[in-house]
Amino acid sequence: MQFELSIINGKTVSDVIRANRDQCIDVVRDAYIAHARGQSVNPDSYFLKFPEKPDCRIIALPAYLGDGMDVAGIKWVASYPRNVERGFPRASAVLVLNSYETGYPFAIFEGSIISAARTAASAVLAAYWLGGKSRRARTLGIVGNGLIARYVYEFLVDTGWTIDEVQLYDKSPLESEKFKNSTCRLERHRSVTVVPEMAPLLRDSDLIVFTTVAGAPHISDVSLFEHNPIVLHISLRDLAPEILLQSQNVVDDVDHVMKANTSPHLAEQQTGDRSFVTGTLAEIMLGHRSVNRSRPIIFSPFGMGILDLAVGKWIYDQAVATGKDLRLSDFFYEVAR
Repeated sequence: MQFELSIINGKTVSDVIRANRDQCIDVVRDAYIAHARGQSVNPDSYFLKFPEKPDCRIIALPAYLGDGMDVAGIKWVASYPRNVERGFPRASAVLVLNSYETGYPFAIFEGSIISAARTAASAVLAAYWLGGKSRRARTLGIVGNGLIARYVYEFLVDTGWTIDEVQLYDKSPLESEKFKNSTCRLERHRSVTVVPEMAPLLRDSDLIVFTTVAGAPHISDVSLFEHNPIVLHISLRDLAPEILLQSQNVVDDVDHVMKANTSPHLAEQQTGDRSFVTGTLAEIMLGHRSVNRSRPIIFSPFGMGILDLAVGKWIYDQAVATGKDLRLSDFFYEVAR
């Protein structure tokens, strides 16, 4: 028996995603619903940390996704925040897909683009459902203006969102200026503004995106959210528990998000229970839970390996169909017993 292995590079991954952002969001939606219906296995992520580099880690996300896909795999993603100071992205990753039938790997991808895309697709999916199936924001505020912020912004504008104003804040104003000039579609908004302080941005924005590298909460003023915005808390550790406890909280998976000192995890430790969680995004989409604009709505997604598998398998099918994969027929050597 021959076991072929496809290598799919970053350009191919990027091309497929850029051409089909709506479809990418649909793939993520279907994976969430499959998970809610018990058609997946998504173990805890495994963190490799280094005593002499406490800010660095490499994370393994193994998973299995059924629902007609029947694919297993693992994402191996490194986070080295100081890479940004050296002029290249914080995160790098590979994704491996395994055959559910034989266990043999059949595809290896550049994984950081898949990781960024599934994160952005998840965020935009949440914004749509938590905002009453609307694709409109009066003011979009983005805190942390790096690569993940770019993907979230591009998914929003490329899937038909109308955004009147954009406000940008980053600890490095140069990053915000770069984001404004190289990422923002200025013609799509009345204004795009780099702001010197975060608090006014939070007060002004009805859709807020956090994509920072914060390791601990740095925002504790509950009044900043009294206008009841939708908050896409992608970076998971920006908000003090007090803010979550005054809000409606939606997560991707309750058990997964309650670890590693995320803001929901800190809120659980403070209260001793999880009653502050309104539900999962899948429960919202299936009509089992609901939210309203009477309080802030905070989406805190821990990030699930099943999403990487779903997006990866979707890209694999398109890459193979168009001959864009690098096919190795002799990668596995001893395949006879």
